Amino acid sequence: MNRVDRVSSHFAEHLMVIECVSKLYLEQISDIATQMAQALLNRGTIFWCGNGGSAADSQHLAAELVGRFNKDRRALRSIALTTDTSVLTCIANDYSYEDVFSRQLEALAGDSDILVAFSTSGDSDNILRALKVAKQLGLKTFTFLGNDGGIDSKPNEPSNRFHAGPPLRTRRRQNPGLPLARLGKGIPGCSRD
Repeated sequence: MNRVDRVSSHFAEHLMVIECVSKLYLEQISDIATQMAQALLNRGTIFWCGNGGSAADSQHLAAELVGRFNKDRRALRSIALTTDTSVLTCIANDYSYEDVFSRQLEALAGDSDILVAFSTSGDSDNILRALKVAKQLGLKTFTFLGNDGGIDSKPNEPSNRFHAGPPLRTRRRQNPGLPLARLGKGIPGCSRD
């Protein structure tokens, strides 16, 4: 395969993921957007967490709410739990890396807030602990999990989780395209492999 064909194949795969997100999860995404908007209108905070590329996605999405996305508006309460290196290293050193997100939620979150968690593997211990603490604190949680959903694949409310099946390559589960594709983190059965 030559370079042009390879690039064309990547674009085709990207478009396929976006098409699958829009077909399979449009209702869920709309419901999540409505719940997030309601939380923000009530002065709640949207917290984001993930590891590696998902940490970068968390920071980007938090920044779009605090800063500006598409138009001028008031700043919206949004925090990526992946950004404060002093807090992250303190918690990892004094407790464990598995506690880096959950401990921050204990300090910062309330029952009118939302946690959005990303895990490409679906099995990240620090994500699972953050979800457990978020539920104890009364937060709504929205999870975007890779593979079969990992350890925490027990069904919750039908609108709060996405599972990216094994057919999708990691780079597609971490696809940073349109906001819907970023949130979708990959869709089962939508692979070109």
